[in-house]
Amino acid sequence: MILFQNLAVATLMVAITFSIHFAGLVGLTALLRQRGREFRRRTSRMGETLGQGLGILIVVFSLFALHSLQIWLYAFAYLIVGELHQIETAVYFSTSTFTTVGFGDVILSHKWRMLGVAESMNGFLLISWSTAFLVSLTARVRAFEAKIEGRDD
Repeated sequence: MILFQNLAVATLMVAITFSIHFAGLVGLTALLRQRGREFRRRTSRMGETLGQGLGILIVVFSLFALHSLQIWLYAFAYLIVGELHQIETAVYFSTSTFTTVGFGDVILSHKWRMLGVAESMNGFLLISWSTAFLVSLTARVRAFEAKIEGRDD
């Protein structure tokens, strides 16, 4: 019975965090497209390059915020199921688990340890997804810069 509770909570948490991440990436993509169109109309080549750099910085901070939200959601889940009893401990455990560091100084009981494993897998996938998004964005910026450098004044 405990295994099914773990799987139910883990499935809910994975669904919530993946949905948040998907919505965040879609929103970031839309924001970057809109900003890019506005920037190209108003600025010089140097301004475009700076704008692209600022865009990447915004993406990095936004990804950090998305992951922080997801970590806090897991921390609240540990508090709600009664596995951890202090918010600081829950956030600490969730952060080390989500990032797959897993220090081991705070551990879950046998009752909820599968939820911790699910968070670790979830965090690994979400961080990998963010990395792929950032690599894709950087490749597009490099292609854009190459296009600018190839233009004649």
